[in-house]
Amino acid sequence: MIQGKFAARLTLAVLFLISVAFNGTSVAQVSLPRINFQERTLPNGMRVLSAVDHSSPTVAIQVWYHVGSKDDPAGRSGFAHLFEHIMFKATKNMKSEMMDRLTEDVGGFNNAFTNPDVTVYYEVVPSNYLETLLWAEADRLSGLTVDEPNFKFERSIVEEEYRQSYLAPPYGMLEYLIEQQSFTRHPYKRPTIGSIEDLEAASLENVRAFHETFYRPDNATLIVAGDFDPKQLDVWVDKYLSPIPRPAIPLPRVTIKEPERTAERRITHYAANVPLPAIALTYLAPPEKSADAEPLRVAATILAQGESSRLYRSLIYEQQVAQSADATPDLREDASVFYFDVVLASGKKPEEGERALLAEIKKMQDAPVAIAELDKAKNQLVTDELRQRETSNGKALALGSAAVLLGDPNRVNTDLGKLQKVTAADVQRVMKKYFTDANRLVIYYLPEAAKAKATSKMIDNRNQERTLTGLGTSGQKGGEAK
Repeated sequence: MIQGKFAARLTLAVLFLISVAFNGTSVAQVSLPRINFQERTLPNGMRVLSAVDHSSPTVAIQVWYHVGSKDDPAGRSGFAHLFEHIMFKATKNMKSEMMDRLTEDVGGFNNAFTNPDVTVYYEVVPSNYLETLLWAEADRLSGLTVDEPNFKFERSIVEEEYRQSYLAPPYGMLEYLIEQQSFTRHPYKRPTIGSIEDLEAASLENVRAFHETFYRPDNATLIVAGDFDPKQLDVWVDKYLSPIPRPAIPLPRVTIKEPERTAERRITHYAANVPLPAIALTYLAPPEKSADAEPLRVAATILAQGESSRLYRSLIYEQQVAQSADATPDLREDASVFYFDVVLASGKKPEEGERALLAEIKKMQDAPVAIAELDKAKNQLVTDELRQRETSNGKALALGSAAVLLGDPNRVNTDLGKLQKVTAADVQRVMKKYFTDANRLVIYYLPEAAKAKATSKMIDNRNQERTLTGLGTSGQKGGEAK
């Protein structure tokens, strides 16, 4: 791969941050490379963001549709994800799976992902194929044609993905429960994968209606990053994407707000293929665009990133109460959830793991983290982000996330600076603010055998209560002792 001056500077910046992370040096004074971009909005409402980078003769093309699983129709959970699969089928001018031929056959690649807020399609190809991919993206936006056999085939693929991701793995349903149970009113309570029942109930008419409602130019953002001529890009965008009409019907948006939690909630779930008990604690957190997002990211890194993290040292190494322990700030557009998941060590009870986990949370609340610990976490986060931005596709992802999810593409260049400025006091403040008893959901995820033991113990206790009720104070049956 041929690297230009900018790529060389970026690589050096990454290597430098790895060095300072190793030595515990503060990142506060490190100057970070910017992503310079241009922005325009087409007459039909489509946004176009472009970032030139001639370091490699490749270009990344991404289309961000502002529709995710939170927008699934009622009774059709998993629909946004199902539609992601369908978008690779036939269009007016392309045969099914043609996107693979247009990318892989020229040495590139393509893929897509769906999350609660967006669905993103992306391709990376040699620069001289940019026009072809812009034409292809325009064609599947405006000319998607789905027949019954292709629809049913993709539905079966998604259903199998559900089985392989959630039913087959021992702790797959724990992940499902975290997403499903953490929200009570907001559509985020519908896991992105959906349910097999809802998928089976979907029809081809539902698919077409979903496409007409959400796959439209005024709900799409095109990101182009890499080796291209900006003037030529404008010509091609005007040729292929500008003519797509904007629908007259209004674009629906989720307006439901998730209420604040007012009391701890507890759930116990039993699964047949679970070798060891697990627990999860979830806390509602602010939207990703919130100023508290960066301190929460830092807190998660301090708690669970690597073998020197607090949870690893305490729960796994010192107390040996857990086999694994993780902390995840699942930051979303409308509301977020910060969750911990712990797989217990053999012979340990869920209550032991919960106590140990809560103790580590309390330590973060009671005292500021050490400066060296803080700087190490920030170094890790900044370094990870810069590594991603070394590629054109990574730059496009960062730019798209800022533009669509955060509402401001300029945040691609400002949020890392905010991350660098996070203080120990900031981390302590968010730990106190969000990790309260009233804001906690506790999930015990136990082997099926534990349910049988619990049921047996409950029956024994009830029988004992019945026996004691029938005994007098002298131990004789009946009322008064003689």
